[in-house]
Amino acid sequence: MIKNRIRVRLKSWDHRIIDEAAAKIIGAAVTTGAKVVGPIPLPTSRKLLVVATSPHTDKDAREHFEILTHRRLIDIFSASVKTIDSLQHLDLPAGVDINIKS
Repeated sequence: MIKNRIRVRLKSWDHRIIDEAAAKIIGAAVTTGAKVVGPIPLPTSRKLLVVATSPHTDKDAREHFEILTHRRLIDIFSASVKTIDSLQHLDLPAGVDINIKS
């Protein structure tokens, strides 16, 4: 079991924003001398919503919407205090959910 590992999970509805956030995290980790594995794309979850367009009549008239949730996984090995400090002060774009486990 590797003890000195930081696992970062990213989640977003926009794939461009999540890729930008992953690039910033990898850049900050590499400049401090840590080894980085990733970003590993995890399966995209797809949620379908069906809404009736008319409140009373026309039951067959419906609109379909979908929400795609993109996920990425980044592992940072041999992280130092400098690496953790640079990750805490990183300015990431809005709309990205970040989960960090050590």
